[in-house]
Amino acid sequence: MQLMLFPDYQKYTSNNKNKVFAKPFVKWAGGKTQIIPEIDKRLPIELKKGKKMRYIEPFVGSGAVLFHILNNYNIKDAFIIDLNKDLITLYNVIKNNISELINYLKKIENEYKKLPEYKRKEYYYIKREEYNKSKENKIMKAALLMFLNKTCYNGLYRVNSKGEFNVPFGRYKNPKILDEENLRNVSKILQKVEIIHGDFEISREFVDNNSLIYFDPPYRPLSNTSNFTSYSQNSFDDNEQIRLKHFFDYITSLGAKGILSNSDPKNTDPNDNFFDELYKGYIIERIYAKRMINSKGKNRGFITELLIRNYEK
Repeated sequence: MQLMLFPDYQKYTSNNKNKVFAKPFVKWAGGKTQIIPEIDKRLPIELKKGKKMRYIEPFVGSGAVLFHILNNYNIKDAFIIDLNKDLITLYNVIKNNISELINYLKKIENEYKKLPEYKRKEYYYIKREEYNKSKENKIMKAALLMFLNKTCYNGLYRVNSKGEFNVPFGRYKNPKILDEENLRNVSKILQKVEIIHGDFEISREFVDNNSLIYFDPPYRPLSNTSNFTSYSQNSFDDNEQIRLKHFFDYITSLGAKGILSNSDPKNTDPNDNFFDELYKGYIIERIYAKRMINSKGKNRGFITELLIRNYEK
């Protein structure tokens, strides 16, 4: 296994200056930017040789892999899906209402950065309450989600049992709330993408034998204290992991190319063979990644994660 320390993301993006380059516009727990080089090495050879393929991502999150694929490869069409309704609304607003979104973000950024540090925390909680109460104005809610994402603790997205965003204030000195150039690039690149709110199995409607599907589900927790699957009100437990594996079998039966990432239970229990048994018969590889979320900084080290494929490179 190759240990990749802080890979240069720019190396794995398009060098064509005439092509739009987009990158993730939100921070997201488990974002895949740091392991893009490892995923890229395992993409299908026909895609690398220029064949047009359909791309499907049923757990899109921050879209790091999506943007890498769209920046660098010949994709005829793309479909992204996520169970987080507000995240999908944000994607749709960026695609269809980019100028209005930027105007909202400019206003919020100007208000926030004019405040003394002790007032910013108060402003954050006011906006968090507005976000949780907002129902009708999708553009305002999208702008508030981006603001909260850039100013909350550790860039987390977490909701309580009522579906309310409950991450505390993050105390960043100079957060970049608005990156207008990137947002406009994201809007352009999303024009070829169909954006769907729902369960990962919705993607069965689009899968064919010329599809590449990347699955990045909520990771199986490595311990009882590291359980972080609350991206939505729905939990993703072992039964859901098993359901996902059955769907992986389904897309394999169609001839589609599938690659899936998940946590490696052997980091904490060498005898935990959950994924090794579940995906027996598929290609299972262990790669190194930096643990980004831990309440104790000294425990944010390198661990192994799993990449599982149904095809040879």
